[in-house]
Amino acid sequence: MSWLKKTDFWIAFVLMVIGVVGIARGNQSIADPGQDAHPQLAWLYLLAALIMLVNGLVSHRQYLRDHAKTQAEKGENPPTQKQEA
Repeated sequence: MSWLKKTDFWIAFVLMVIGVVGIARGNQSIADPGQDAHPQLAWLYLLAALIMLVNGLVSHRQYLRDHAKTQAEKGENPPTQKQEA
């Protein structure tokens, strides 16, 4: 599975964009309607983006490890190895 198919990375990207917009234009620009703008709101979005990125990396590595184990149990060569003629 490609890392592009992991929603964790997409969510991290969106949170990062929101955080950058908050830093560039002010916290009021990213606050929900009726919500008081927290002074560190943009930084909280960037922290959430970092957490989602780490979560995506950990789960993707686990998927790759499980996939390689499954392929080895089936007796197939992992995709990184070349088959001999």
